[in-house]
Amino acid sequence: MSSTGNGQLRVAVTGLGAVTPLGTDAASTWDACRSGRSGIATITLFDASPLPTRIAGEVKGFDAEAVVGKKEVRRTSRCSQLAIAAAREAVADSGLDIAPIADDVGVLVASGIGGLEILERGVIALHNGGPRRVSPFMCPSMIADMPAGLIAIDTGAKGVNYAVVSACASSAHAIGEAAEWVRRGEATAIIAGGTEAGITPIGIAGFDAMLALSRRNDEPARASRPFDKDRDGFVMGEGSGMLVLESWEHARARGARIYAELVGYGATADAFHITAPPHDGDGAKRSILRALRRAGRATGDVDYINAHGTSTPLNDSAETRAVKAALGEAAGTVPMSSTKSMHGHLLGAAGAVEAVITVLAIRDQFVPPTINLDEPDPECDLDYVPNRGRNARIDLALSTSFGFGGHNACLAIAGPDGG
Repeated sequence: MSSTGNGQLRVAVTGLGAVTPLGTDAASTWDACRSGRSGIATITLFDASPLPTRIAGEVKGFDAEAVVGKKEVRRTSRCSQLAIAAAREAVADSGLDIAPIADDVGVLVASGIGGLEILERGVIALHNGGPRRVSPFMCPSMIADMPAGLIAIDTGAKGVNYAVVSACASSAHAIGEAAEWVRRGEATAIIAGGTEAGITPIGIAGFDAMLALSRRNDEPARASRPFDKDRDGFVMGEGSGMLVLESWEHARARGARIYAELVGYGATADAFHITAPPHDGDGAKRSILRALRRAGRATGDVDYINAHGTSTPLNDSAETRAVKAALGEAAGTVPMSSTKSMHGHLLGAAGAVEAVITVLAIRDQFVPPTINLDEPDPECDLDYVPNRGRNARIDLALSTSFGFGGHNACLAIAGPDGG
């Protein structure tokens, strides 16, 4: 069947791309996740010595000139450069020929912040040298929708094109909304995902001022520790994750390899607080239930959850309560891991990178671990797959993402046989 019971089209995942602190492609990122290897280290992108937090998940070995050319490196933001690289990988992986169907291929790429280093550089130039020192490329380079625009220019995709901004839920929303375009038959395929490059002096200082970041500077690889009683904040990461979503019928007709099917999407609001989730995780719970309802699945069908799992005291306990409330008695039997323990929190790109990882977990029937989980917080009492991954049957997985402002998104992803 190429349509769901309500007449809407099925959505296939046919391509994956990733540039993360764990590797410069999807394969190396997944290999690091499988082995439980951390990508967190001392910051090298700038001198972080004056800051309370001096660690982050940087993308290492990324050659921006090879992606956009020497001339364009200073005219494009790092988040755009990372996005273009991940999108190229995803399109190549999918084998999709865009040119003949360009009008029906879209790009929905999210960023929570956009080109932060471009804005920071412009403010410094204005302060030190006056308005004549501000680059004419500052505004187009820094805005959050530019990665989507540049990917369209790079790939020739001429369909729907925009950015979704919902803080740390941004790219999960982008993927969910992209799936809706395909499901309605208004796009044949969409390059969907997110990108972020917020490891700058103002980016780290801003989250430091909120006391949101871990200050375990002497043990960077052990600093991101979701659900552990000794967690002291999240660790910022950077990178990009991309998926090619395609109508099932079109993918099958061209003989594409189908990794998985995006079967459900739930989006809700906490309507509670600008940064803190409600104690009971109600908004997160409702996003999970909405995704399952849209997928036509029961709570007992869930085999794995890629958790938002930020390593902050408030999020991890609230998310635990949300999963319990959503899944009921089944919650304790479902493996649930936070790969942020390895790659850090990629902010607006988190949901996309974690969706890529979730798809690969389904492909390999393997649950990646939550590393650095030595002694669980008493309020975090589910199966978080501590420190070592495991083989498991995964027919249906959820990937959860929550953002400042009370934004919640949940993606339900099934195996290519429909789970």
